[in-house]
Amino acid sequence: MRLPLTWLSVTVLSQRTVVIFGASGDLSSRLLLPGLGSLLAGPRASAVRIIGTGRSPLAADDWTDRVRTAFASQGEIGPVAAETLATTQYVAGDPTDPAHLRALLELAGPAPVLYFSLPPAVATTIVETLQRVELPEGTELAFEKPFGTDAASAAALNKLVGSLVPEENVHRVDHFLGRTAVLNLIGLRFANRLFEPVWNAEHIESVEIVYDETLGLEGRAQYYDNAGALVDMIQSHLLLVLALLAMDAPATMDAVEVRSEMARALRSTRLYRGSGVDASRRARYTAGVAGGRVVPAYAGEAGVDPERETETLAEVTVEVGTNRWAGVPFTLRSGKALGAARKEIVIKFKPLRHLPSGLHGGRDGETLRIGLNPGELSLSVPALGVDGPYTMGQVFLDATLPSASVLPYGEVLNGILRGDPLLSVRGDVAERCWEIVEPVVAAWKADEVPLEEYEAGSDGPAEWQDSRESAA
Repeated sequence: MRLPLTWLSVTVLSQRTVVIFGASGDLSSRLLLPGLGSLLAGPRASAVRIIGTGRSPLAADDWTDRVRTAFASQGEIGPVAAETLATTQYVAGDPTDPAHLRALLELAGPAPVLYFSLPPAVATTIVETLQRVELPEGTELAFEKPFGTDAASAAALNKLVGSLVPEENVHRVDHFLGRTAVLNLIGLRFANRLFEPVWNAEHIESVEIVYDETLGLEGRAQYYDNAGALVDMIQSHLLLVLALLAMDAPATMDAVEVRSEMARALRSTRLYRGSGVDASRRARYTAGVAGGRVVPAYAGEAGVDPERETETLAEVTVEVGTNRWAGVPFTLRSGKALGAARKEIVIKFKPLRHLPSGLHGGRDGETLRIGLNPGELSLSVPALGVDGPYTMGQVFLDATLPSASVLPYGEVLNGILRGDPLLSVRGDVAERCWEIVEPVVAAWKADEVPLEEYEAGSDGPAEWQDSRESAA
């Protein structure tokens, strides 16, 4: 049954209830609950009631201890978090049983948030069961990424969800949208005269969005071996960062305007030169030392099926077919067990067309680096006197962006609890992100793009580094 959005039921509640499906899982303990704890410790805190549920039985004290540990990881537990701890419950049961769902909803009370900390297939099954249950007015649904497993399944899930609640009440969670450095892109672009006039193909040569980690698999084979670097990072996180980089200015900072501009940018995004083969590369790490730790070969990690040929390093180049960006390559890259943690956006400006006679040195354009974790800003600009009075060189202007006390998951949860979908992924965007990468997925499944190898602790396959240096 489709229910209208009732703002009164959302805004006047002093306490909201969050029902977490898959509460006993790794993601809930590692990210969701600590994020909520950081929110409850901050100035915007208001009491929240948490009901955890899952198939696995869990004693009341064990569940409360798990929540307490997550909250304590963010510092001293304050009065608001303590109130949440005092009321939290865990209810074991089958989430595909309508009777169990009705009992949960009765326990939750008015306008609950149903948070699906589960893989797409399981979340879809629960949503199908919810068709047989009457939802309280103001119910909001939150889904972890990935939303669906391809464009078709995402569209089917959108249709199912849309039969339960309006789009404004659906939150497709991508915690990258809650990162301070990512949110700062909006201010960096639209609140100053320095960058916005040159933020286009006339002045920008290329853009890189990189999220390289020194960490290996870290015991996450059950999820990662079915996803790989492409789905885990590029299909979701990095394409959304691209949308914020490439979108035009919203009229206002509300969910409708911002998400509409992001959607327009992604509707214009396609693979560079239109080929899943030419626009992508993939690789998998072998044994080595990364981050000061011995890392076994990915194919030998516990829980990995080597025949699946899951990539641990992926690179995809796209272009945004608009007047602002036509012809500019956007390279999205992410990998694990690499020699250095490189998490940044690199905007390379075009070189000068002409240097006055008598000036020597390179004509390289400016390079702007925006750190994603932590938030740092570095702008290299041409200057005289670096290697002589009339010799051009590069000087660096560096700044550290303000850090936030609330974790990215806390920022996203704040929007969910307040009924504001600004930091949630819209349904058409979730489908579009799949559509952009599907030609790459197809080319990889057909083995048209070789699965290369790189030693853990290196910068990736040597050929990739050679091609990057020749391009530079």
